[in-house]
Amino acid sequence: MAVVTPVLTFEDVRLSFAGVRAIDGVTFDVGPAELFAIIGPNGAGKTSIFNVLSGVYRPDSGRVAFLGEDLLSRRPHEIAAMGLARTFQNVELFHNLTVLDNLMLGRHHHFRYGAAAAVLWLGRARREELAARARVEDIIDFLELEAWRRHPVRLLPYGVQKRVELGRALAMEPRLLLLDEPVAGMNLEETEDMARFVLDIRDELGIPIVLVDHDMGLVMDLADRVLVLDFGRPVALGTPERVQHDPEVIEAYLGGTA
Repeated sequence: MAVVTPVLTFEDVRLSFAGVRAIDGVTFDVGPAELFAIIGPNGAGKTSIFNVLSGVYRPDSGRVAFLGEDLLSRRPHEIAAMGLARTFQNVELFHNLTVLDNLMLGRHHHFRYGAAAAVLWLGRARREELAARARVEDIIDFLELEAWRRHPVRLLPYGVQKRVELGRALAMEPRLLLLDEPVAGMNLEETEDMARFVLDIRDELGIPIVLVDHDMGLVMDLADRVLVLDFGRPVALGTPERVQHDPEVIEAYLGGTA
């Protein structure tokens, strides 16, 4: 039986703020093309885990590796250059720029030309930008954003803005995608559209995903495996079917009894 090497390893990580444990001995890994979900009540430590993965927080102890490389010694821009891309719960776009321009910003760390070449738009600068635009146009088609490609983001419906943010992350050509509350604030139709695109990213593009969301139904429908947290502590880890019937999960997350 072939051994599958994890894309991401998060091992016995602990993080405290003023004596309060935000992450308390959390361990998990993410396999190639896996959709891994993290759920839990508010304050459970989900966003803290994303901030550790993004290089925003440095944990007190533990080990984090991405594609076999240590992440904890890297700065956020170095982690992004390694191929780890993230979306945010709140839309973090340049609202006065068009959809196309916002997606082009996701390509910035791929550009290798200097300032003079950029001003003159000659040689390498021209070749790289044209290649980037072609890649961005593919993402626009993939996420069905053609109708809005030249519109300023501020004029778009909220659900479309969230899709643009997803597109900007894809423009980075991620080798792992972190989705922080991708359907927060969406109506049912927008949620269903986003769920479809998330599955397409995993199934068609083969990009592994770590998903954080409060929508229990969405997580159970999409995820291959689920980690449940409560006050920074891991409560359960396994398939959606196993997790949602775990008595401790029902008590901690759903507030009921088994």
